[in-house]
Amino acid sequence: MTAAYYNEFDPKAAAWLRELIKADLIAPGDVDERSITEVQPADLVGYTQCHFFAGIGGWSLALRLAGWPDDRPVWTGSCPCQPFSAAGKGEGAADSRHLWPEWFRLIRECRPGPVFGEQVASAVGHGWLDLVSTDLEGEGYAIGATVLGAHSVGAPHIRQRLWFVAEANVDELGHATSSRWQRSHGSSQQEQGSRSGREDDFPSWNDLVWLPCRDGKARPTQSGLQPLAHGVSARVGRLRGYGNAIVPQVAAEVIAAYMDIQTGE
Repeated sequence: MTAAYYNEFDPKAAAWLRELIKADLIAPGDVDERSITEVQPADLVGYTQCHFFAGIGGWSLALRLAGWPDDRPVWTGSCPCQPFSAAGKGEGAADSRHLWPEWFRLIRECRPGPVFGEQVASAVGHGWLDLVSTDLEGEGYAIGATVLGAHSVGAPHIRQRLWFVAEANVDELGHATSSRWQRSHGSSQQEQGSRSGREDDFPSWNDLVWLPCRDGKARPTQSGLQPLAHGVSARVGRLRGYGNAIVPQVAAEVIAAYMDIQTGE
């Protein structure tokens, strides 16, 4: 059986991953609770898919939503956003939670392809995308990136995120060349916009409940959602898991765009 590798340091999220695997909601595989700093290339031998900073399995779900088979090789990762988030201290690369160098260490040694990644959009202003692009291109990868929010697929909230995909693509001299993703990136963004907001993914605006806020504005929430968490079982763990998760439907659009370019559609 093809096995996926999930690396997740938080024990509650790791337990969540195991339950999702058991329910066949994400690709079957193993959950490693060690810090990525302890993971060695040899630990990844035999795995078809590797998901780093796995959270509650959003990338694996996104791959399935996009029609990416569980037995098709891929690496994904959502590096911690705290060093670059507006809610953090803004320490950037000086923050100990800046773990791109550790993920890149494994990419450099294992040479996977393709690689999908995500980061908070404000990381662009800290030079995070420049660093990622320079590191990957130096190893013969071509990279394309875009910023999309949850509203791009019809969700009633913004949640802007930076998304990237990288693939190994070198010429006879070993130099990175532009990939089909990179050459088609502008058109793929337009195509992606036309596919977004599928009716069966999110409720329509008419189905939403509008909550009055103290600033005089009203904001939408999904019908049936209880705004207050009081009395909800394991609410702290749930809110933490949801808060750190990607929006799989957005990731699925990025993956689908890449798949379309690869097949020439």
